[in-house]
Amino acid sequence: MDWQRFAEEMALLARNLLKQESLQQTLDEIAVSAVKLVDGCDAAGILAVRKGRAVTLASHGDMVEESDRRQGELGEGPCFDLARRAEGDRVFRIADMTRPQPDWPRYAEAARELGIGSMTGVLLYTHDEDFGALNLYARRPGTFTEDIATAGWLLASHAAVALADARTIDQLEHALKTRHAIGEAMGILMERHGMSDEEAFGVLRKISQHHNVKLRDVAQRVRDRRADDPA
Repeated sequence: MDWQRFAEEMALLARNLLKQESLQQTLDEIAVSAVKLVDGCDAAGILAVRKGRAVTLASHGDMVEESDRRQGELGEGPCFDLARRAEGDRVFRIADMTRPQPDWPRYAEAARELGIGSMTGVLLYTHDEDFGALNLYARRPGTFTEDIATAGWLLASHAAVALADARTIDQLEHALKTRHAIGEAMGILMERHGMSDEEAFGVLRKISQHHNVKLRDVAQRVRDRRADDPA
């Protein structure tokens, strides 16, 4: 492993991740960079488990989405084991997937069918029963040595920070868009019906509660109706 080159590439990656304009672009860039930066890595993906359901957040290369789906269906696999550990290492490394894997025999069989020879992964976050992991795949057994697994861990450390930042930015942008939509809808009601701002907001909130619809969606309907009937 050329650690000097890897360090330089990691520095570039850190800056590049900050330039991404959305959460999905950040996740996609992490998956692409994993294949690019980690020697021997043929595919990479970010798996999230939400309320017991496996979701592929990002993938680059063959086998990723099917591997995630199989782990989710079977409820077993290295990613699930990693998340269930209360303490200890946040990294797993499977040097040779062609050998028997007694901890998750059904997933191991599926992985071999997908052409996975070796695999490593790093836990990115856990929250209640949900978790996310960055997983790296290689077709050749023996690809992920201890050094290579360390490189994956370093990449995931950057990824976890970027992911946390991106999720925060995404939430802030969503909040700003919601506030803008509500403000515009209030303005429409105030103009058309001579309401005060408090009265206009009260109308939107009442409709939201009565119909069990999110306030932003109610505001969007008011805006759409204004567009359809500008008079």
